[in-house]
Amino acid sequence: MLASESSPKQLYLPPSSYLPTSPIHKLIATLNAKYALEPPLNSYEELYTFSTTRIADFWGTVWDEVGIIGEKGVDADGNWHVVDEERTPAENPEWFKDAKMNWAENILRKEWREGEKGVRNALIQVVEPRIGETSAHIVRVTYSELYTLVADLVSALLDLGLVPGDRVGAYCSNCVENIVACLATTAIGGIWVSAAADFGPEGVLERFEQVKPKVVFSVDAVAYNGKVHPHLPKLSALLDGMKERNCTPKKVIVIKSLLINEESTNNSFVDWTGFLEIGKEKKLGRDETGEIQWKRLSFNWPLWILFSSGTTGKPKPIVHRSGGMLLQARKEFAICGDLKPEDVFFYYTTTGWMMWNFLIAGLASGCTLVLYDGSPLRDPSLLWSLVDELGITIFGTSAKYIDQLSKVYKPREKHSLSTLRHVYSTGSPLSAASFDYVYEHIHPGVMLSSITGGTDICSLFAGMCSALPVFRGEIQCRMLGMAIEAFDSTKGAKCKPDEAGDLVCTRPFPCQPAGFWPLEGFVDDVEAVEAAKKRYRDAYFAEFPGVWYHGDHVVVTRSRSGNGGGLIMLGRSDGVLNPGGVRFGSAELYDVIEACFQQGAPGSHGEHIIVDCLAVGQSFVSSGGAGVLDERVVLFVKLHDGCVCSDELRRRVKEEIRRRRTARHVPERIIQVQDIPYTLNGKRVEVPIINGAPLSSINPATLRNPECLDEYARLGRELRGESGGL
Repeated sequence: MLASESSPKQLYLPPSSYLPTSPIHKLIATLNAKYALEPPLNSYEELYTFSTTRIADFWGTVWDEVGIIGEKGVDADGNWHVVDEERTPAENPEWFKDAKMNWAENILRKEWREGEKGVRNALIQVVEPRIGETSAHIVRVTYSELYTLVADLVSALLDLGLVPGDRVGAYCSNCVENIVACLATTAIGGIWVSAAADFGPEGVLERFEQVKPKVVFSVDAVAYNGKVHPHLPKLSALLDGMKERNCTPKKVIVIKSLLINEESTNNSFVDWTGFLEIGKEKKLGRDETGEIQWKRLSFNWPLWILFSSGTTGKPKPIVHRSGGMLLQARKEFAICGDLKPEDVFFYYTTTGWMMWNFLIAGLASGCTLVLYDGSPLRDPSLLWSLVDELGITIFGTSAKYIDQLSKVYKPREKHSLSTLRHVYSTGSPLSAASFDYVYEHIHPGVMLSSITGGTDICSLFAGMCSALPVFRGEIQCRMLGMAIEAFDSTKGAKCKPDEAGDLVCTRPFPCQPAGFWPLEGFVDDVEAVEAAKKRYRDAYFAEFPGVWYHGDHVVVTRSRSGNGGGLIMLGRSDGVLNPGGVRFGSAELYDVIEACFQQGAPGSHGEHIIVDCLAVGQSFVSSGGAGVLDERVVLFVKLHDGCVCSDELRRRVKEEIRRRRTARHVPERIIQVQDIPYTLNGKRVEVPIINGAPLSSINPATLRNPECLDEYARLGRELRGESGGL
């Protein structure tokens, strides 16, 4: 446990009048009555224990509680199957094996799109204003209109001959059409594959060549930093690469963004509007009432393929099952987050980040989603003006955004933000200082939920709960049904509360991926299928026998206010620092730098402001230890332009780290660099080249700024040789 956070301050407490009506307490009452529990469940902690020990009873009840549309299915004895509780996560058991359902049917529910409810906004698309413009471009789509668009696109896709299991790819911005394409694809049993428009063509090719989409959707332009960027040249480069690798799509549909006036000169592209007209005319895939004929398939049928960051190799194609994504999202939103039809839900995300998939699931609750395309910080006031203008109630973003915003803007001084009730943060650990910033400068009464999960599960292991308090620097709770613990990597055993370890999940969970592509039954290449199975096992089950190893270094805290223990994120396990055999997470150093040496931090000096930093453990053979392998911490710092990392700054950084952490945390070297490497999704890359890995071991297509790696390669050589005046 971090000494400075041993007794964290409580920053938020839900009103006592809310608790009896909260979905959490309604679920407790349902389980108590359904199973005549004695003693009855009384707290979130007791509910969490029930959910991770009686997993079949819990998830079976969640199915009913959130109103899943579909057939549960029964066996010959009239019983319906949830999961074999004797199986381990490593065995990846089937869930609801007799059930039939369709994810898109559950997302675009009849109750939200018919009658008076159908005229409410389902989607509000906001495009960043261009330089010289005073307001953003806004498009609104009602639930009824969204259904019509999906129905027409279903018809057009069926006219192309698409069948269940076919992959459909998108190389798009965060626009209405991208959501329509996802819903239509999954309505007919297709498998969705999405890449963000800011990815380079080579990075998208690495993904698409593995899954071979039959149809590709793309925009013609994107907006960012007040400028319009034509996208068709990138699309053409992607398609040239797909042709070379024998995976040319059957059809390419281009969405005209209204950002540019030029028409496509490629006759092989099909216009989105014209494609929809074909579907509207043919009316395929509808029953006699006009309802979409939703393709109900197995609970375990593939829904979409997400890709790992792929910084050290080809991105892993992670296949997520339809039912798992649906049931997990409905639990997270309808029960834990209490998402309501009157909510307006915004998450700043690209279409290549799992938070886009997370956001879409909000439609099943009947709320309004806000889609934003553009820069979040060129005008720091823009997103907060949207909170007031659109009545946003749930604001989702990344920890990096909150950190950067804190240096330049205080929303509470300029905006009402009266509708705001939840703020969600993910992508990297949210520092304690960022918790303070949100409550002081955004809104004192919001529920701030740092959430964690990842692309691997496309959902959450730990995160929000509307019935629990918020403690400074901590994730509120472990999510229901997710049996996560911190394991000691040397003993392979559960850590005590407040002890750091590796995040694992010890019981099966429905959002566990079906596997890596290709899956058995979808391709004829037996060798490729077996290789994918091995890659999957090696990724998650090689570290600890039988349990899911997630690769995060965490602390599960002791229980506070009945939360069953919160979570403190310390960084990625592969970025754990280990000087002298003492293990700690890189986030413990980042927190100190953010609190003491960045703009606006107490005690920082203008001439020595650290913009960003990166902590890496460098392995070496200690001269005084008879050739014993040890590790030292190297802290790379990026300063404001024109600033130099002086000996005085190094001394002050070391002193603060020693004071706020321990002597073992103090970096042996502090080195100034030009830039810090980040993935396209905004995560630091704790570069292995410092320890001698070749530059080729890092995939440049996955990085936002790959050009900075040359400097680290040079510094790594100098550090390993102890030369160069460092």
